[in-house]
Amino acid sequence: MIEFWLCAGLLLLVALAFLLIPVLRGRKAQAEEDRTALNVTLYQERLQELQAQHEAGALNDQQLADGRDEAARELLADTEGAQALPRQRRLGTAVPLIASLLVPFVGIGLYMHWGAQEEIEQARQFAQQPKNIEEMTERLELAVKMNPESPESWYFLGRAYMAQDRAAEAAPAFEKAVNLANRAPELLGQWAQALYFAGNKQWTDQLQKLSDEALKADPNEATTLGLLGIAAFEDGRYAEAVENWQKLVALLPADDPSRQAIDGGIQRAREQYAAETGKELEQAAPAAVHQLTVRVDLAAELKDKVQADDAVFVFARAVSGPPMPLAVKRLKVSELPAEITLSDNDAMMPQMKISSFPQVQLGARISRSGNATAGEWVGNGQPVASNSSEPQTLLIDTADSAK
Repeated sequence: MIEFWLCAGLLLLVALAFLLIPVLRGRKAQAEEDRTALNVTLYQERLQELQAQHEAGALNDQQLADGRDEAARELLADTEGAQALPRQRRLGTAVPLIASLLVPFVGIGLYMHWGAQEEIEQARQFAQQPKNIEEMTERLELAVKMNPESPESWYFLGRAYMAQDRAAEAAPAFEKAVNLANRAPELLGQWAQALYFAGNKQWTDQLQKLSDEALKADPNEATTLGLLGIAAFEDGRYAEAVENWQKLVALLPADDPSRQAIDGGIQRAREQYAAETGKELEQAAPAAVHQLTVRVDLAAELKDKVQADDAVFVFARAVSGPPMPLAVKRLKVSELPAEITLSDNDAMMPQMKISSFPQVQLGARISRSGNATAGEWVGNGQPVASNSSEPQTLLIDTADSAK
C-alpha cells in the first residue's frame, strides 16, 4: 500500500498546484499593478508641482515643457518591462486557500467511502506466492470477505480448513458454497464430510439426507461414496463399506494416487468381515468402462490453411452441466483423419465423468497456439447419449468464434 499512497500523494500535489499557482500569479500581478499605480501618482504630483512653479514665475514656458517631458520619461523608465495585464474579476486568495485545505480531506474521505483500497490490497497479496497453508487460508478468508457471493471462494476456503483438520470451520464454508452453487452434488459431499468429522464421526439424519441428495443428483459422486464407506467401516458394516469403496475405485483413473489407500481400506474391511462372520466377501466384477468412438476429419477447403503441427483437441462436454470439457484428447493435424475413443478414463476430474451425464456434445478444435479453449477452426457434433455405442463423426469446418 506504500506505493499506492505515494502515487496518491503525488496526484494530490498536482491538484494543489492547480489551485495555488493562480494565487501566486495573482499576487505577482497585484504587486505589479500597485507599483504602476504608485508611479502614476508620483508623475501626477510632479506635474502639479511644475505647474505651481510656473504660475509662481519660477519657470518659464520652455522650462515647464522640459519638466513635463522629463517626468514622462521617468514614468516610462519606471514602468518599463511591466506587462499590461487585462483586469479580471478575482475571487481573492481566501477561496483558493480554503479549497487547497479541503481537497486532501475531501479526497481521502471520498476514497475511503467509494474507493477500492481493500481490493487493491487483496490483489497485491494474491500476486505473491503463499508461503504456507496458513497464509493461503488467510488469503481465502479475505477473498470471501470481499466477495461473499463467490461459491468458488467458499469451496476453496473449506478445502483449506479441511487440510488443517479444522472440520468445524470447513462445514459452514461448504454450506455457503452449496447454497450459492444450487446445491451441486460434489459440494453436498464435501459439506457432509466436514460435518461428519466435525461431529466426532457420528452419523446423523442430516448427513444421511445430504448423502441421499448428492447421490440422487449424481450416483457417482466420489466424496459421498468415500464418506459412506468410512461411516460404514466405523460402524462395523464392512460389507457396505466395501460396496461403496469399490464403486469409488471404479470411478478413479488407473494412475490416481488415492486408489492405493482405498484398496487398502477395502482389504481391511474384507478381513474384518471374515473375522466376524467366518465368510469371505465375493469379489466384485470390474466395472466395464464405456467409451465413445469418434472419427475426426478436416474439411477439404481448410487443408491449405492449417499446418501439420497444429494441435487438434477432441473433447466431450455435458449438454446440461458445467461448461468445461469432461474428457479431452490431443492430436496433430498431420494425424487427421483419425479415430479415437473418449471414456471415463480420460476424465479431466474424477467427479466429472462422461457417464455422469445422460447426454454429451462432442467437439474438435484446431489451435496453432496449443490453447484448448480457443483456436482457429472448430467442428461441433450434435448431442449424443453418453452410453451410445454408435461411432460419431466430427468435421472441422468452421472458424472458431472463441478466439
